[in-house]
Amino acid sequence: MEFKDIKELIRVFDKSDLNKLKIKDGEFEISMQTGFEGGTVVSTSVPAVQTIQAAPVATPAPVATEASAPTSVSGDTINSPMIGTFYASPSPESAPFVKVGDTVKAGQTLCILEAMKIMNEVEAEFDCKIVEILVENANPVEYDMPLFIVEKL
Repeated sequence: MEFKDIKELIRVFDKSDLNKLKIKDGEFEISMQTGFEGGTVVSTSVPAVQTIQAAPVATPAPVATEASAPTSVSGDTINSPMIGTFYASPSPESAPFVKVGDTVKAGQTLCILEAMKIMNEVEAEFDCKIVEILVENANPVEYDMPLFIVEKL
């Protein structure tokens, strides 16, 4: 199942009167349930991929940041389609996908959200100009949290 299909499925589920949904397509499986503090819980299962585990790296204790606090945003936004970790570039050594002031086309990758060790590209749904990037690199994001303030073109 394609990422766009999953994203649309979540949107339709959120707008429906259903409180539980489970879909299995071959080896892919997705379960959704509402009622968890008013939000939707999404669980996916995909075929296992052999991975090589790197040596453990010490990570600093999480620190509360403005990015994790709910904020009111004015203007058009591009929101997170899922809970995960925001990455502005494909790798730490690479340039970010977009910067403030960039003009992007529909379908262009804006960032990556890591969820359950799966890297999901977030693409622009329309042509726009990036006005502000609201999330710091490698910070956690919530479902439907604004990631970018944009100006539609």
